[in-house]
Amino acid sequence: MEEKKSSRLESLDIFRGITIAGMIMVNNPGSWSNIYAPLKHAEWHGCTPTDWIFPFFLFIVGVAVTLSLTKRKERGDNQTALILNIFRRAAIIFLVGLFLNGFPGFDFSEIRIPGVLQRIAVVYFFTAVIFLKTSMKAQIYITGGLLLFYWFLMGVIPVPGVGEANYEVGKNLAAWLDNQLLAGHMWKVSKTWDPEGVLSTMPAISTCLSGVLLGHFIRTKLSDAEKVSWIFSAGAFFIFLGSIWSIFFPLNKGLWSSSYVVYTAGVALIFFGFCYWIVDVQGYKKWAKPFVVYGMNAITVFAGSGLMAKIMGMIKIAGPDGVEMSSKEYIYKMFLLPYLDPYNASLAFAILFITFWLAILWVLYRYKIFIKI
Repeated sequence: MEEKKSSRLESLDIFRGITIAGMIMVNNPGSWSNIYAPLKHAEWHGCTPTDWIFPFFLFIVGVAVTLSLTKRKERGDNQTALILNIFRRAAIIFLVGLFLNGFPGFDFSEIRIPGVLQRIAVVYFFTAVIFLKTSMKAQIYITGGLLLFYWFLMGVIPVPGVGEANYEVGKNLAAWLDNQLLAGHMWKVSKTWDPEGVLSTMPAISTCLSGVLLGHFIRTKLSDAEKVSWIFSAGAFFIFLGSIWSIFFPLNKGLWSSSYVVYTAGVALIFFGFCYWIVDVQGYKKWAKPFVVYGMNAITVFAGSGLMAKIMGMIKIAGPDGVEMSSKEYIYKMFLLPYLDPYNASLAFAILFITFWLAILWVLYRYKIFIKI
């Protein structure tokens, strides 16, 4: 498939901005007890709009890998130097994730090692190396092969100490491996397994590689109309395929199941297709400026907002009855809850949180300050 050189995709920045704003929204409700169903993760099997967000981000990373590394690969840049630079970036992202997990106490005896940024780092590293070392055809085989191999491991290999292979919470092979390698350093909510654990990182690489493959396609010399038609068609096909696969290997973010990878890749293609058609093809861009601002400093706002949420939880303020509460709880209860029902007050807090960070990011954008790793 013949490719052409590609300028910066504004639609990709917008898609990234929409994704990171969505991630911040679902991570920062006013009250965890009052959340609309689409803004919650599925309890176990299943997939809500909230469960789309993380795979969207990895998908976008994959597209960016293709667009950023293709020129270097084609002109024969020293691959050892490139891989060392990729490793450096991945290591910094991983360490930022560890910092957020450890803040403020930094108790390394029980610090959570996995996390969102940690998974992004590991997946980015392996995806970028695969991109540099293999052809597009090989990347297709690796993407599918990882998914089939993971399905085999999870669906066939017996779980030591448990018995037959299964997809149950905390009793599956991925949970067993997490306990062997990460005991005492997992997500404090689950304790016995981690949603960003070791084994489930394998199919997450396929999520990122699906973005790499879209990057290849975007660079072809097909007309814009043909590209959009193929993107929408592929998206619908993968949603269908993922839904069929879920009969045998359920959609599950905690397991990052193979069906979940295929299904969310399909949804990501549909979302990206709309952004690409509206912004890059039709040229309607004004509406998307806030998302461009978010997308250009995505890692910065994710890390900064996570740190801010922790600090707000640490700052205590006395309420009218003299009982202390966190500053977040104070804002929610004193300024939002008296005027809105609990669900809308909780949502309003998340929107205010996003808007606050938009103001900060707008200043950075205005002065062309883009914090890159």
